Amino acid sequence: MKTTALTIRWTPWRFVTAFGVVSLLSDVVYEGARSVIGPYLATLGASATLVGLVTGAGEAFALTGRLATGPLADRTRAYWPLVLVGYAVTIVAVPALGLTTALWLAAALFIAERAGKAIRGPARDVMLSHAAAAVGRGKGFAVHEALDQAGGVAGPLLVAAVLAATGYNYRPAFLALAVPAVATMLLLLWLRAGVPDPRRFEPGPRPGAAPAAPAGRLPRVFWTYLAFTVLTTAGYATFGVLSFHLATRHVVPAAVVPVVYAGAMAIDAVAALASGWLYDRAGFRVLAAVPVLTTLIPLAAFTTTSAVAVAGVLAWGAVLGIQESTMRAAIADIVPAARRGTAYGIFAAGLGGATLVGGLLTGALYDYSITAVILTVAGIQAFALALLLVKVLPARPSNPGQRVG
Repeated sequence: MKTTALTIRWTPWRFVTAFGVVSLLSDVVYEGARSVIGPYLATLGASATLVGLVTGAGEAFALTGRLATGPLADRTRAYWPLVLVGYAVTIVAVPALGLTTALWLAAALFIAERAGKAIRGPARDVMLSHAAAAVGRGKGFAVHEALDQAGGVAGPLLVAAVLAATGYNYRPAFLALAVPAVATMLLLLWLRAGVPDPRRFEPGPRPGAAPAAPAGRLPRVFWTYLAFTVLTTAGYATFGVLSFHLATRHVVPAAVVPVVYAGAMAIDAVAALASGWLYDRAGFRVLAAVPVLTTLIPLAAFTTTSAVAVAGVLAWGAVLGIQESTMRAAIADIVPAARRGTAYGIFAAGLGGATLVGGLLTGALYDYSITAVILTVAGIQAFALALLLVKVLPARPSNPGQRVG
């Protein structure tokens, strides 16, 4: 009877929304830090190449670490313990950035924060996929991402306000993020008590879902889709490199950089909602926007004209919104539930390796020639678009994003 009562009280939409608020609060924490990590590392003596390496390595760690945590989630079904530990690592590491001025330690803390995301990511996505099955994959993940990025807007604005009030002192800016960090854990514990097993939201196979894969194997279309994702991300600059350009070339005042990032996070939320809605109706075709927008980013973001450079950063935010909502939702439509944690782990690992390449490649090419960045990214994205059109679309599931019932 207790389980039935919880099921009535916690609907799929309520679960998705509550988890979105958890992500909102945690995004205030780590997106606040992420918005200034490039300029902060620069003040500690880092070059553009090093910033690209550290930020790319951090994202790679956050994603490739899921090669272990994804299968672990599938084997143990210990979704909540993994989620709780992952968030705990993040909320400790970020405020600790305010306690150091050593370059190596700041870099280590940034990467440690990303490790927390690696721990919680697959388990969180599997739980969300179960709830989103009842409301539409695209919409469910899109609403979660939109709430997530509301925190992505608030965090940088909070950091910008503290920096402005303290004469651009990073220490109190990072320490201020401890408040939403504590709120994140309190809400997460409450949600865990209300929904101990989110699998109840998806009791059986959905109409149009991919057929079960043989034991130990994932569907072939998953690997093709992964290749497309890796290519699009390999030419995608990290915000660390973009913010390095904005600050060191004096495109915008240093105190405005986190505000620009907040704008990118707002666009992220809009892009997530729009692409999620379109995905539930048009399927994988909406993903063609990713290589097109990624090609445009360096053309605009690496100029020295403020308005054009900011527009490039906003395009970067739009791509991020599609990556973190619709591209995640698609995994749940091509992989059966029993293998979904593993699939999310492998998908994230590929994304992470490509992010490392993208951060290091764009950072190194930036130090050499901005023209080289533009031409290289354009070539990679042209290949990615061709792969989507020729290989992924013909093999896509018949009814992606379809709502149960």
